[in-house]
Amino acid sequence: MSADQILEALDPEQRAVALALRGPVCVLAGAGTGKTRAITHRIAYGVRTGVYTPTTVLAVTFTARAAGEMRTRLRELGVAGVQARTFHAAALRQLGYFWPKVVGGAPPRILEHKAPAVADAAGRLSLSVDRIAIRDLAGEVEWAKVSLVTPDDYPRATAAIDRPAPSGFDRHTVARLLTTYEDVKTDRGVIDFEDVLLMLADMLGTRGDVAETVRGQYRHFVVDEYQDVSPLQQFLLDQWLGGRDELCVVGDPSQTIYSFTGATPHHLLTFPTAHPGAQVVRLVRDYRSTPQVVGLANRLIAQRGRRSTTALELVAQRPAGPPVAFTAYDDDESEATGIAARIARLVRSGTRASEIAVLYRTNAQSEAFEQALAAAGIGYLVRGGERFFARREVRDAIVLLRGAGRSADADAPMPEVVRDVLLSAGWAPDPPAARGAARERWESMQALVGLADDLASRGGASFADLLAELDERAAAQHAPTVEGVTLASLHAAKGLEWDAVFLAGMSEGLMPISLAETDEAVAEERRLLYVGVTRAREHLELSFARSRTPGGRASRRRSRFLDGLWPEDGRRRSVGTATARPVLIGEYDEGLYQRLKDWRARVATQTDKPAYTVLRDSELAAIAEMRPASMADLARVNGIGPMKLDAYGPALLALVSESVPGRP
Repeated sequence: MSADQILEALDPEQRAVALALRGPVCVLAGAGTGKTRAITHRIAYGVRTGVYTPTTVLAVTFTARAAGEMRTRLRELGVAGVQARTFHAAALRQLGYFWPKVVGGAPPRILEHKAPAVADAAGRLSLSVDRIAIRDLAGEVEWAKVSLVTPDDYPRATAAIDRPAPSGFDRHTVARLLTTYEDVKTDRGVIDFEDVLLMLADMLGTRGDVAETVRGQYRHFVVDEYQDVSPLQQFLLDQWLGGRDELCVVGDPSQTIYSFTGATPHHLLTFPTAHPGAQVVRLVRDYRSTPQVVGLANRLIAQRGRRSTTALELVAQRPAGPPVAFTAYDDDESEATGIAARIARLVRSGTRASEIAVLYRTNAQSEAFEQALAAAGIGYLVRGGERFFARREVRDAIVLLRGAGRSADADAPMPEVVRDVLLSAGWAPDPPAARGAARERWESMQALVGLADDLASRGGASFADLLAELDERAAAQHAPTVEGVTLASLHAAKGLEWDAVFLAGMSEGLMPISLAETDEAVAEERRLLYVGVTRAREHLELSFARSRTPGGRASRRRSRFLDGLWPEDGRRRSVGTATARPVLIGEYDEGLYQRLKDWRARVATQTDKPAYTVLRDSELAAIAEMRPASMADLARVNGIGPMKLDAYGPALLALVSESVPGRP
């Protein structure tokens, strides 16, 4: 692409980002507004115009997935050589390069999990701990390090922000554990992930030759998700910059949801003050979600009826879609069963299972949905567990595939060879009926099968191409997509999106979580729900259960965040069966909308084509709202042209007529 073509692909605000080639630049980018598109086109435009040399640009992200996406988009724009990495990946690469020269020898081994070292430290201090306490203490160690809080300063620093010590310990005991944890690492000759950033920042700050080399290499910096930077990450970023202003940051204060890990929006919110003269660009055009979803998101994030000064009011760019649905169930079991039934209906109507997600506040909520989906025969994937390429079955399968690659028949279709190899590893064409580890193992190998099919569909990829793809993905921890419904916590859903999203468990105690006792904590819970809402492209349903168990006392009430958003009492209904339909918000005929979807499913089956190619959900919703009485009225529905009028017009008008009293 030429420089002009790069700019032509952007909307006015995105183009303003691309043209702001010299820092400092602050991009406030709302959910679904194309921030990755804007910053990758900015880099590409800078390269095309000669302002940037690709190898002098370092783009920093918070997840390997985001870094991989950025590299992919830059390749598609014809830009090679730009470094797009997570903070830790970039720091580890630099630390590994300079360690032999500055310290000598190989760098220490990195401690992958803190729990064993924390348990050792607790034992040295004769502290009584169980597995849960060790996990909580490990989290506190990480928080202290990313917050640049030393053991000596820990009691004062946590008291100042009213942060309670974990697992019932007092602050001075935790401070002693922080010191002993560092002793344990020294004795073992290991460092943790936070040490990688600390040690590199120290090298840059104390060794002029190291700083000169790194700052000479990287002259332009981009930081994505800047609202999530910790004090430690900001400290390293300052060392990389060395007082320069060639920095572009991108973030959204309304998506700050990781304060418990040390993330803070302070640096994003104060960027113009810290960098006088900074250009500030706001991206508010939402290309992801329908106006119905965007409208709910905008109302949700407004605080007490008045929008926060830092919140971005999104403007939907997509056509109208189905209304947001709200459902109150009798109990948790009914909620899980009802959502599974709704998902089954979506799948029958043409929505892919991998484009559907059930999101909840805590991981413990997943079991009910796993059971309900398994009972309904619907595949699913639980996010947030062990990394895909770290799973034993995946590692073993890749070893077998490598072996097969050396002897595979060059004329045999690659996907067939993959299936034959994985059959010997315990894979089967159909998923097992059991839940838990057996099902997760099958899903892992099925993902490899799906990856092979996907590569082959792009143009006859070879076995060597598959192995190369697996190597690249393993290095980036970029797992292939599993064809199943995603089950995930709201935190794990950050950065992802689906056609249909079910937000479950929207009751007090879960949303906001009962542990959120301060105003700041409750505000973050609201932002967490906002993140969940903005994951949905087209379908969005929110629900809660009035009691925990069937027949239990209906003591739960819906989340306070939905006050004023949930339908009025006269329109709300409580349902306890899987076949109940949710309340639809908007001036829609709910019965007509469902009959239209059922009609579309029949047409899709009869014509053997995907349901969305008959009519899209947004078109059905528009018909249910407008209730056209003639072909001329129907022609005014966005998306219905002459061919669809001829093919489906009479049937659609007949369905509408049946739903409107008194209409012939």
